[in-house]
Amino acid sequence: MPRPLMLSLALSVLTATAAAAANASTANTSAVTTPAAEAGAATPLGALKHINAGVLSVAYAEVGPADGPVVILLHGWPYDIHSYSEVAPLLAAKGYRVLVPYARGYGDTRFLSSKTPRNGEPAALATDLIAFMDALHIQQAVLGGYDWGARSADIVAALWPERVKALVAVSGYLIGSQAAGQQPLPPKAELQWWYQYYFATERGRAGYDKNRHDFAKLIWQLASPRWAFDDATYDRSAGALDNPDHVAITVHNYRWRLGLAQGEPRYAQLEQRLAKFPGIGVPTITLEGDANGAPHPAAEDYAKRFTGKYAYRLIPGGIGHNLPQEAPQAFAQAVIDADHL
Repeated sequence: MPRPLMLSLALSVLTATAAAAANASTANTSAVTTPAAEAGAATPLGALKHINAGVLSVAYAEVGPADGPVVILLHGWPYDIHSYSEVAPLLAAKGYRVLVPYARGYGDTRFLSSKTPRNGEPAALATDLIAFMDALHIQQAVLGGYDWGARSADIVAALWPERVKALVAVSGYLIGSQAAGQQPLPPKAELQWWYQYYFATERGRAGYDKNRHDFAKLIWQLASPRWAFDDATYDRSAGALDNPDHVAITVHNYRWRLGLAQGEPRYAQLEQRLAKFPGIGVPTITLEGDANGAPHPAAEDYAKRFTGKYAYRLIPGGIGHNLPQEAPQAFAQAVIDADHL
């Protein structure tokens, strides 16, 4: 089916995004400890904390000395904070205060208001990170991420560079725009995005909702074809996808990219700035696994976007898309090295 026709059909079945967001709740700066979510109780990341930040009550793990330099680690889709179960303790042992938040739509993170649109556009997730830092009175941090997490870290580094001491981003520069998302790709590249087209339909939304456990496991296998993770490792993270807003956030994110769903007006100016593909001037190390099966740009195509101190590392050994979990030593070392560039 021709792409314009497919998109038109998908658009006809989309549920309209809510017209306006509820006013963001005032950030509550007193973080409280709560028992870790089911799968996380036995993790080295320990018990979860919660803090009201922007439109969310953010669930997050914290390890390391409270007065150490701050590192914030951001997970991707369809993964969770357990991607950093080994990275975080390695950094904590070096004296870092390591924070690993669940993104909107994952784990125990919840919206403070039922009226807030379940918005997955990139500027919204990046703004969540700024709100999280503000709520914890963190002026500056080293940011690390992959997949959606790398995109959020890239955006914050580009638009709020004063808040970022250094950056580690798997697959490099992931800032995009709706206009860029509507440009056709070569057939093999389009094939890698099969799930994006699936989510563009109501059948896809219903299918993901019904089969999210098996769907996400398939994504893990395709994105990291040489990673022999076991069922226990997968199930520990898959529990985070049971969040009541997970499907809405996921589907909106991918529909937004194709221009099939609108964002919120509050983020429009940020998206306009991002559509110009701003450079990133903070000290940065980008990483890539040598067996990443997920769609990702070539390192030579984005190197020019990093205008400050910069290094690129290809991590060997059959490392796939979830690089921090598959190669924790390499990821942790990149964070330390980026902090000292």
